[in-house]
Amino acid sequence: MAQLLIKNGIIITMNSAREILKSDILIQDNKIKEIGTNIKCFPEKEIDASNLVIIPGFIQPHIHLTQTLFRNLGDDLELLDWLKKIIWPLEAGHFFESNKISATLGIAELIMSGTTSIIDMGTVNHTQAICETVKATGYRAVVGKCMMDHGTEVPKDLMENTEDSIKQSIDLMNKWHDCANGRIKYAFAPRFVVSCSEDLLLKVRDIALHNNVMIHTHASENIEEIALVEKERGTRNIKYLEKLGLTGENLVLAHCVWLDQDEMKILRNTGTKVVHCPGSNLKLASGIARIPELLNMKVNVSLASDGAACNNNLDIFSEMRYAALIQKARLSSSTILPAEQIFEIATLGGAKAMGMEHELGSIEKGKKADIILMDLKKIHTSPGIKRDIISQIVYSATSHNVHTTIVDGKILMQNRKLTTINIKDTINQAEKICKKLFMLNTIEDFVKSWKF
Repeated sequence: MAQLLIKNGIIITMNSAREILKSDILIQDNKIKEIGTNIKCFPEKEIDASNLVIIPGFIQPHIHLTQTLFRNLGDDLELLDWLKKIIWPLEAGHFFESNKISATLGIAELIMSGTTSIIDMGTVNHTQAICETVKATGYRAVVGKCMMDHGTEVPKDLMENTEDSIKQSIDLMNKWHDCANGRIKYAFAPRFVVSCSEDLLLKVRDIALHNNVMIHTHASENIEEIALVEKERGTRNIKYLEKLGLTGENLVLAHCVWLDQDEMKILRNTGTKVVHCPGSNLKLASGIARIPELLNMKVNVSLASDGAACNNNLDIFSEMRYAALIQKARLSSSTILPAEQIFEIATLGGAKAMGMEHELGSIEKGKKADIILMDLKKIHTSPGIKRDIISQIVYSATSHNVHTTIVDGKILMQNRKLTTINIKDTINQAEKICKKLFMLNTIEDFVKSWKF
């Protein structure tokens, strides 16, 4: 049994008592075996955390690894234009290796910025490449093949036959769900109501419930999107999902910016999970979600970057800061969403979204060893004497403060050096593959929209 001992760190546990301890952590295999001082053991490896802060790994339940290669290619556009003119044509051009390097680049960025788990929505094709990359890099992810069998202005390589979409998703679920010692799980991922027939959504509902897997989709991100849903389906997004029987504890909804009071009550009453993506919502001018109101109603809220094509990074520290500040401005209250609540959303909130709150989100004996070590003795986080550590992390820290990242008991980065990904090779491969990917894309409108 492999053992790793982390000594002398300041631990923000996020346990029920919200204890902050000066202590050691013993990791055995993939779990936290003991927290305390003078732990008797003979570990294979020991880390001195005397000048470091140890926290639960951040969890982002809405990421698009498939879009990492598209960073800065679709800037300053409204959501549906961004999708139809840039993202969908690019996703249609993906091939296996391009999707694989896109995922590798994204996972490297996530590891280096302290995110240890994600829920990912791939594109329609080559989801196998994402699963293989998650497995090879030692990362933790819930992965889903994007499903699209309906809509206008959709590239032919993304428009699916309903039965084929279902079959491919089931095949991926059978192969990858609970794979790699449980690090990889599967979720059905219909893109959003605008891209999905009612037949597909009903089939997804039944298969997901039968197999006890999650459903991950977008909802109520944009006013125009809601108008399209009302025109086609006769009602608003959340009410339509409830009508189909899709709402519930296994449903994770990204965005939820434009909700009426009845829809907020539906989310509360059904236990449906909401993922707040403030950076993406600001950049695409989608709006500001009513997060304090949802939290007051006891809706589970988590935090995520969305994709590198609309954010334009995957840095949870930016999202924590955005999430806190925009609500203070919106509600003219500096006390709304204090640092402690933001930190909880980014850790325990994410664990609940993944359905893994008993395994992730806090540093406690018996939980999975998904933790990060932070060096707060940097110029932008100093001085730190007698400061509130959580405020220091939420308001001052950046990804550069992340010293070590551990997932499932394995060190994926130590002292800012990745252990399972060669970052130089990854960047070089990404640039090489991008040239090939963009040459394959012959959509005239997209080529004209390039900014050189």
